[in-house]
Amino acid sequence: MKPIEIIGGGLAGSEAAWQIAESGAPVRLHEMRPVRETAAHHTDSLAELVCSNSFRSDDSELNAVGLIHWEMRQLNSLIMRCADANQVPAGGALAVDRDGFAAAVTRAIEAHPLIEIVRGEVESVASLSGDIVIVATGPLTSGALAQEIAALTGETGLAFFDAIAPIVHRDSINMDVAWFQSRYDKVGPGGTGADYVNCPMDRAQYDAFIDALMAGEKTSFKEWEGTPYFDGCLPIEVMAERGRETLRHGPMKPMGLTNPRSPDKPYAVVQLRQDNALGTLYNMVGFQTKLRHGEQTRIFRTIPGLEGAEFARLGGLHRNTYLNSPRLLDPSLRLKSSPNVRFAGQITGCEGYVESAAVGLLSGLVAAADRLGRPFHLPPATTAMGALVGHITGGHIETVDAGPRSFQPMNVNFGLFPPLTEAVKSTEGKRLRGAEKAQARKRAMSGRGKRDFEAWRTGATAPAAEIATQA
Repeated sequence: MKPIEIIGGGLAGSEAAWQIAESGAPVRLHEMRPVRETAAHHTDSLAELVCSNSFRSDDSELNAVGLIHWEMRQLNSLIMRCADANQVPAGGALAVDRDGFAAAVTRAIEAHPLIEIVRGEVESVASLSGDIVIVATGPLTSGALAQEIAALTGETGLAFFDAIAPIVHRDSINMDVAWFQSRYDKVGPGGTGADYVNCPMDRAQYDAFIDALMAGEKTSFKEWEGTPYFDGCLPIEVMAERGRETLRHGPMKPMGLTNPRSPDKPYAVVQLRQDNALGTLYNMVGFQTKLRHGEQTRIFRTIPGLEGAEFARLGGLHRNTYLNSPRLLDPSLRLKSSPNVRFAGQITGCEGYVESAAVGLLSGLVAAADRLGRPFHLPPATTAMGALVGHITGGHIETVDAGPRSFQPMNVNFGLFPPLTEAVKSTEGKRLRGAEKAQARKRAMSGRGKRDFEAWRTGATAPAAEIATQA
């Protein structure tokens, strides 16, 4: 049987390869590292995490990300299996030891008898022998292949910036100033409710920090990098430029945190999250940046608690290439102009680790079904995976006079799901308002999604009936 070719050994490519092989079809997985390095990777491991080490919320009742975690686990996801086996404390989030996680994925892929790993750059889809090809090259698609994709699709301007947050050595943090606490003391997988290091700022310290961010010397942009940022991953200095209070309502918000060192509520808080299983490294949450390295060291050491911070890695930027997928891909993630070419992961316009892996998972299942002559239908739009693929392949908004709006990468969220058909109510049958209504709505969508996902997974022909939700 002819192998399915996959270009890219990141989260999406690894998950696609695993699903295809587990379905019984052979795979040839191409990864250019270490033959050719990238601007952001540091190892030759498959599924290396180049930014945060967090897979975000694991709450499958109140968070769409947690729901997609749940769905992927039901489908024997390799990425979720390795994440669960390598988790580190992170409050309500699922965070992983990045080296242990990548090593586990690499071992599993290398050991599978139906997967062949080929190290070396693929410059052209046409150069591969397979009649089914999945492109999962992610945010760091090489120049030659990106040019071919642009030629295949007729699209231009496929790049935007993704950013890397600094990582600090734990023993260099001043714990006489900082303290451990999760926001609202929330306990998550592997956590205790005190999983983040918190560095407080008063008003004067915050104002001085904002001034330094905006005045700090930034890396210059090359001509070919003239593309917009993704709003979900803005450099911290760009957020600061959007308004002096932006950061304290974003990654530096003080809500849900109480400083045991002082009776005064902090004006802003910088949080650091455990980055490895040993607990020796912590990353600065939301502090992706394009400040020059010397400026990062100078400015970030003005943060109380980080006066003597030693950085294991400073922040940076790398290019991210993605398609205008609603125009170019069919509902099964195949290129409309060349159906033998499929896409998976961030290059499709999904954003986030688990979203990329989830799209890789579905792309792999579709490709395997095609190879083996089996019928396959994508999960319904009421599920997290179905909603995400729906956004990628057609969820953008059409305008009457200007055609489709500019397609932007998107994390999975309940805004991508079809609306509920019945109002959420309390146990007494009364309509809910405010926060209670929002929570009940999320529970209703998650409950509906799980029922419909199980009906889809077990082969039922129709989703479970939607019922009135009890708060």
